Amino acid sequence: MSDILAIAEHRQGELRDVSLELITAGVELAEETGGDLHVAVISGDVDTYAEQLNREGVDTIHTVAYGEEFNHDVYTQSVTQLVDSIGASYVLGPNSVNGLDYLPAVATRFDVPLVTDVVGLETNEETLTATREMYGGKVETTVDVEGTPAVVTIRGAEWPVAEGAGSADVEAFDAEIDEDAIGSSVNGFEEVAGGDVDISEADLLVSVGRGIDEEENLELIEELADALDATMSSSRPIVDAGWLPANRQVGQSGKVVTPDVYIAIGISGAVQHVAGMKGSDTIVAINTDPNAPIMDIADYAIHDDLFDVVPALIEQFS
Repeated sequence: MSDILAIAEHRQGELRDVSLELITAGVELAEETGGDLHVAVISGDVDTYAEQLNREGVDTIHTVAYGEEFNHDVYTQSVTQLVDSIGASYVLGPNSVNGLDYLPAVATRFDVPLVTDVVGLETNEETLTATREMYGGKVETTVDVEGTPAVVTIRGAEWPVAEGAGSADVEAFDAEIDEDAIGSSVNGFEEVAGGDVDISEADLLVSVGRGIDEEENLELIEELADALDATMSSSRPIVDAGWLPANRQVGQSGKVVTPDVYIAIGISGAVQHVAGMKGSDTIVAINTDPNAPIMDIADYAIHDDLFDVVPALIEQFS
């Protein structure tokens, strides 16, 4: 039996979706090991977060009420002590800016392996097998990790959000934080790179690719987004051309999004882009190429010219 410890993530008072995805990954792993799933939430309104994290399959939620926002040293010390206290075999965290900040330090303290950006996990009694993607998502590879504990970061949107009300025990964990060792502090947030909107939080995305041909044609897509009350996003070529800011980019080098509806207009569906949006509930693709990769993953594939389809949609929804 091997216990699992998943570390939730929150930002500016909001629990992030990856926290609930971590629970799904943790539940699957705990079922294979026969152990318990422990979830930890550190800093901020931990009691409220604990209620949101109490999903089916979680055995215990540990709250660390220290500070308000992420701090490298607080998280490193807290997680290290939790692993020792629980005796966790596997530590799961998000493959996010924060996760990649403190989890390498946790692995270093235990002198154990760290596997990042994982898209699949399996285990037997002795080995943890982590699946990762290489060469821009064109190749999958597996990494076998022997011995415990082991630290893993999971890619967002690869596991579904955990559902169902749970009956986990909620326990306050009194981490012994060495304040002299805290070398950083957070005094607020400032979005960069045109941070007028967070596409990762949108329920409906209208996304445009190189099929739009010219920058002035973006006005047509913006009109559709307005008619649908949607948020506009794009593939990388649009951002590289300077037609939209970087915060609108979906994909491996942009943002991972999981909207209710994702409308891909003139997007071929390269693996790098698909990796950022394949977790969408419903995918609608509009493309003149019936063999474009995006058409294979679309729930609704419209084989037609976007300059004919989009005006018709605008007329329908205006």
